[in-house]
Amino acid sequence: MSFSAFGYGVVILALLAVVVLAVVAVYNRLVALRRRCDQASADISVQLKLRHDLVPTLVETVKGYASHERTSLEAVIKARAAAVAAPEGPAKAQAEGMLGQALGRLMMIAEAYPDLKASANFTQLQTELSDIEHTIAAARRFLNAATTEYNTTREQFPANLVASTFAFEARDVSAVPRETVMELEAAPAVRF
Repeated sequence: MSFSAFGYGVVILALLAVVVLAVVAVYNRLVALRRRCDQASADISVQLKLRHDLVPTLVETVKGYASHERTSLEAVIKARAAAVAAPEGPAKAQAEGMLGQALGRLMMIAEAYPDLKASANFTQLQTELSDIEHTIAAARRFLNAATTEYNTTREQFPANLVASTFAFEARDVSAVPRETVMELEAAPAVRF
């Protein structure tokens, strides 16, 4: 019994089909992981916008009780403006870190004003800020996990062949200096 040319053709087509299906599966997996990274980054942006939106209300509330702390209040407003205007990437992370520090100083100022600390509005704003900061930290951890999974998958065989063929670029888990990441992930001190 000899294998005919037709039999060889069928085997070759079957092998080719398996290879094509494998490439498609790996490609789709890389696309899904890349999209997960994009979504995680977008989630962080949403939380940062919530924080940006909360800052003016927080500053106005503090201003009502501690108007002579003008320098500190202006520092928070300037830090917020810089964070809103900063382009994505390390500059954005740095600006957000500065905003976090300014908010931390604002919370420390609030400690000196018992009437402010007793204000229901201020207490609610502190709670909202604390919740947002914790959500931002969780979103950053999710982004780092998604990025690590994407990078690991694109470096493994055979995905590395597909990744290089279709230009799936590596992503930085953290293009920001470690100190800035730690500042960003630390929620400002919120005390009641």
